[in-house]
Amino acid sequence: MFRLGPTELMIVLGIVILLFGVGRIGKIAGELGSGIRSFKEGLQGENKEEQQ
Repeated sequence: MFRLGPTELMIVLGIVILLFGVGRIGKIAGELGSGIRSFKEGLQGENKEEQQ
C-alpha cells in the first residue's frame, strides 16, 4: 500500500534533519539504543530468574 523508495526516504530524512537538527537526532538515537538495550537486558533477567 505505502511503499517508500530510496528517493522518498531521502526526502523524509532531509525533513527530519531540518526539523530537529543533527545534534538532536544523534541524542534521540542514543536514547533509543539505550532503551532497547535495557529492554533486552530486562527480558534476559526474567529468563535467568525462571531458570533458577
